[in-house]
Amino acid sequence: MNMTKLYRKSEIAFAILWIVAYVVLSSLADQVSTSISVVKSVTNVLHIVMTLVLYFWIRNHKLSKKYGFCRSIVPARKFLYYLPLVIIATASLWGGIRLQYGFPGALMYVISMLCVGFLEEVIFRGLLFRAMEKDNLKTAIIVSALTFGLGHIVNLFNGSGMDPVSSLIQIVFAMLVGFVLVLIFYHGGSLIPCIVFHSANNALHVFEADGLMSPQTEMILNIVLIVGVLGAYSLYLVRAFPERADIRR
Repeated sequence: MNMTKLYRKSEIAFAILWIVAYVVLSSLADQVSTSISVVKSVTNVLHIVMTLVLYFWIRNHKLSKKYGFCRSIVPARKFLYYLPLVIIATASLWGGIRLQYGFPGALMYVISMLCVGFLEEVIFRGLLFRAMEKDNLKTAIIVSALTFGLGHIVNLFNGSGMDPVSSLIQIVFAMLVGFVLVLIFYHGGSLIPCIVFHSANNALHVFEADGLMSPQTEMILNIVLIVGVLGAYSLYLVRAFPERADIRR
């Protein structure tokens, strides 16, 4: 069954297929990239191919507006000019700036993260959310937020060295980010702000100066970002948009 036939038969099955393919193939590509000692090399090729395939498939089937490849119907000021997202995306640089890889490695990493931002937003906020939204909006919002957060639970088991408390904070943090992003997409009808934020947030970590902040300071910063920025922004979005925006697809 080709992509189009599967999509017409079941949008949820189509979204799940993309999720499985993305997660499994990305994991394998990362392992191969590591084995040849070139950071994100094979992963980059995979993500670029997947990005192009998904983008052109959506465009060729005239689904660009449905999946948010358009301007937001809500003015930026209504979203507070996305300033909370800017704060979140640049928080990794507050402890200092240092290039974590050489130039080729950093370039590979940034390209990969740009593709990851596109793919994850289109797959989770676009394909999956839109497929579920038709049957149950609240469930669609919850699943979109949870999938973004629970993906980070792997850090408890993959030998990353992250302690359980830090992992829990990261999971909660990611869930709130997912909740904010799906609300922005749902009410504004545009996935572009979500893709830009997600890509920038990931890519800027290549310039993060690890170890310059104490673990206690990092934990306090994360709590401030969760409660003071994401928590407050989530409440604002819920109160600012009590009714569904009139999105004509």
